[in-house]
Amino acid sequence: MLALRLTRTAHLAVHLRRLLVALASAGTGFLLLCALGHALGHPDAPGASALRLAWCAAPLAAAVYLAVAVARTDPGTRPRSGLSAIGLGPGRLMAVSATTTALSAALGSVAALLAFLYLRGSLTGRPPSDLVAADALAVGQSLPAPAVLTLLVLVPALASAAVAHTLRPRDPRPTAAAAPRGYGRFGAYGLGKARETFGAYGRFGARVAVTAGSRAAGAMGVPPLERSREWGRVGAGGALQAQASDPHPPAPTDVATQTLDAAPPAPAPAPADATPPEPAPRPQNTTALPWGIAVLTAGLTVETYTGNAAAAPAPGTAPSAGVLIGWALTALGLALAGPGLTHLCGRLLQAARPGALRLLAGRVLMEESQRVGRPLGVVAAVAAAAYVATTVYDGDGPAFGPLGTLGAVLVAGCTVATLLTAAVEARHARADTTDALLRLGAPPATLRAAAAVRAAALLVLFGPLVLIVAVLAALPLDH
Repeated sequence: MLALRLTRTAHLAVHLRRLLVALASAGTGFLLLCALGHALGHPDAPGASALRLAWCAAPLAAAVYLAVAVARTDPGTRPRSGLSAIGLGPGRLMAVSATTTALSAALGSVAALLAFLYLRGSLTGRPPSDLVAADALAVGQSLPAPAVLTLLVLVPALASAAVAHTLRPRDPRPTAAAAPRGYGRFGAYGLGKARETFGAYGRFGARVAVTAGSRAAGAMGVPPLERSREWGRVGAGGALQAQASDPHPPAPTDVATQTLDAAPPAPAPAPADATPPEPAPRPQNTTALPWGIAVLTAGLTVETYTGNAAAAPAPGTAPSAGVLIGWALTALGLALAGPGLTHLCGRLLQAARPGALRLLAGRVLMEESQRVGRPLGVVAAVAAAAYVATTVYDGDGPAFGPLGTLGAVLVAGCTVATLLTAAVEARHARADTTDALLRLGAPPATLRAAAAVRAAALLVLFGPLVLIVAVLAALPLDH
């Protein structure tokens, strides 16, 4: 009920993005049902039916990718302060987001089923006169209900599972370096990730040791001020804490003496003109760039080797399995290299004595490289695949048919919509920075000019790259 209420009270832009998810689910579900219809109508050609079902993997992946991007930008399920008090913690919000995604995808699956039944004539009694792709509809044959239900549930289930995995609550990773191996509490051997707190030692008898040490210090004539300092050192994680977990603690007098002797010296006051320490450098999103280049090179190599050994596919036929594997590796390499290339583009914008405009545009690209770079790499892969397809089938025009055209439109539309959704998410993420710049007096025209510079820089970098990859991918098949 909460997911339905959030869906009903959302803004118009949120409804439009969810409608895109429903349309992608409807198109993908219709293609899956058409693959089932082809298998029912051609029982003597299981290989062709299996190939049609395999080609549905690309629209399915694009639809799931779009659903995850839309769920990330949903303002209704964004964690806020105070929601945990009413039972809406990160885990509950993740469940609400997954449920909303499942509802949108299920609506598209229902629409796909209705369209498929209408074209078969199951709703009106007879199919339309101008029916296209009649061999994929299994007109006049009964549909197996379990298979239809399985295919229609596939998109909502995968989309909701991907959203739940992406938005799952994560524990913050420790930033401090791990301590060397040693014996921890109760003799457990392992990595000491953090220092034990005073409360932990208080639960296991540390206060008894502290009281004994304080009494011994008083017996030795230590003034109360020194005893208070001793207590402060114990609370801050001094030597007495390390002695408290010792299975054989020393005598109380030794404990007090060791505590007073192990007191760290007071830090020297910093001079007035001392400069503050520099902040830690931001992590760069360039770790996947070598892997992306390696996978891209491997894909082009596999495609070249298998493409030269086989003849070019004729219109209406599919390429060989090796060529398809090469295309898949090439697309994966571009997707992996997208964040690193975007980060590199931001660094190049700031080279050679940058001004305020180029500096702002470059820093924003570096900051958003992980968020925008991956969808940009996927769009580049789709553009290269479209160039290869039009080059290979340029004899009599692309003989894809209505279903192939629908699949190509689904993949291209979902990837472009994912990129635009990621851009909207990045804009929301830097909203505070934009407001701060406007309060400092930055003109809005400068911010728009920086956005134009970012778009132009990405186009200059990715445009030739896509063209080079597409030409190299189509070269073995154009003979």
